[in-house]
Formats: sequence, C-alpha cells, structure tokens
Amino acid sequence: MVTYHCLLCGEELQERILENRPRLACPRCDWIYYPQLKVSAGVLLEDQSKLLLVQRALEPWKGYWYLPAGFIEVDEDPLIGAQREAKEETGLTVSIKSLRSISMYQDDPRGNGILILYNAERINGVLRNSNESTNVDFFLPTEIQALQLAGSSHSLAIQQWIEEKEGKVSIGS
Repeated sequence: MVTYHCLLCGEELQERILENRPRLACPRCDWIYYPQLKVSAGVLLEDQSKLLLVQRALEPWKGYWYLPAGFIEVDEDPLIGAQREAKEETGLTVSIKSLRSISMYQDDPRGNGILILYNAERINGVLRNSNESTNVDFFLPTEIQALQLAGSSHSLAIQQWIEEKEGKVSIGS
C-alpha cells in the first residue's frame, strides 16, 4: 500500500470524510490533499477538408492516432501550449482561431484530465515526424474510419469533426 505524506509538515496522511468525500488529510496540521486533473491542450487543424492527425510514438497508445496535443506546463497558457504542442509534434506553426471544446478524459493511465481543444489555422512550417510521432498526415473522414484512435477525448473530437463533414451535426449542437 502506498503512503502519502503532508506537504507542509511531513506527517503521514490519513483518510477522512471531508466535504462528503473520502479525502487524505494531515492529522497534525489539517492540510487536505486535493487530487487535480491533468490539463492538456491541442489543435484541430483542417486542410482541404482533411484533418491533421499524429501517430503516437510513445506509450500510452503507441501506434494510435490522435490530434496534436499534450500536457500544459504549470506556468503555461493553454492557448500557447496548444501552439507549442502542434509545433513540437508536427513541425507546423499554427494560429489559434477559436475554442472548439473542453472535455474530460478518464482513460489515460497517466491520470484523469481535461483536453482543451482549439480550432487552428496553419501559418507555416513543414510537416514532419518528431520523437513523439511516428507519422503525421492529413486525412479525409473516410480514411480516418480505418485508423485506431487514442483516448476518449481525442476520439470524441475526431468523431464530431467527421459528423460535421458528413453534414450530420454542426459544432455547438
């Protein structure tokens, strides 16, 4: 069993019911441990009715496809983080046009979190792989159907984009 210690005084934390939930708290100084969601940000980038996807080079979901995205640094604006991730993973510099969606995921073995997804436009750069991606390319909706997609938030956003392209739904509905 893993034990956790207070960040303020070092005492071993104990489980108590606080705010109607079981929480770890310090019996000495009453500090309460609040687990927090991881925050990731990414972009949805279209070119000629094709969607930019990245094939993961790393676990989890190695070999699966997802939108250019990643974890936000503790001192980083999510919008800047989304642009950084797009550049790191694809070689493209992007401009953020609008907020597309915010969704929660609970299927990442690194921890639960939220994905902030922006609509983006390509400014410049050359499409290329990185140490995080084995393949980067633009796909038509019909081509995406054959790909293995990574993570619930990415899969949902990609499926919504496909439905928009097929005229089944419009964003915001």
